[in-house]
Amino acid sequence: MPITEHQQELLSRHGANYTNGLTTSEASSRRNSTNGGLNKVQKPINCPSWVCCLLPCINHIPSMKQFRYVQPDDAEVLRDGRWIRYDAASLVLGDIVRLAEGDVVPADCVVISLGMEHVDASSIVGDDEEDVGNATSAVANNGIIESLTELTVDSHYITGETKPKHIPSRANQTVQPALLYYGSRVLEGACIALVTGCGERTILAKLIKEGRWPPKGDLSGEVEEIGRMNMDESMNDDYDSSGIALVQRY
Repeated sequence: MPITEHQQELLSRHGANYTNGLTTSEASSRRNSTNGGLNKVQKPINCPSWVCCLLPCINHIPSMKQFRYVQPDDAEVLRDGRWIRYDAASLVLGDIVRLAEGDVVPADCVVISLGMEHVDASSIVGDDEEDVGNATSAVANNGIIESLTELTVDSHYITGETKPKHIPSRANQTVQPALLYYGSRVLEGACIALVTGCGERTILAKLIKEGRWPPKGDLSGEVEEIGRMNMDESMNDDYDSSGIALVQRY
């Protein structure tokens, strides 16, 4: 499965390294930058921990229960050329993460490739092929042959959409463009993705700030546009680049 020219450009503009990930030093520098900080989202009811201890009923409010459900504990991230399990709060923009069935998406991301193994980054194709096909590529992972044809993600608790999102490979075996949101869950398949939004710059954080979470209807169309704008802001602020057109094109 190759990657497209625009996926490669997206990686480059985020200062990301698809095959080796960020170095520990690079990640630390981004975390400590003006636009960095921990990858944490503020609770819908943000009260001191001692208040929650005195009033435990706060934790049983529906929005708080749902918030706990969408929280990621850790993430598989590529650092210094090695896949490691890492505290999700330590992710930064430009990190490369690997997601598999059962994982909570640990940040806002863009899917770069399907499957658990890296594709050949030197195999870059154009973006003319738009049709989704039944690609038959597969990779061996610990002796198990894994299909690369589709990724299924449930974003219901973030966007309110009623059906899981299916992200297939195209006929030319590139992956169909897709944004994944902090707090969504991978139901089936696996992928390698680029982190484009962390902490208070995620979709979930924006919806909470606006008083629109938990969602009362299907916000998926609007949320996708906000996700593209978020990515645009992150690249403008940190890497002096524009991302909306990239996501739309690749």
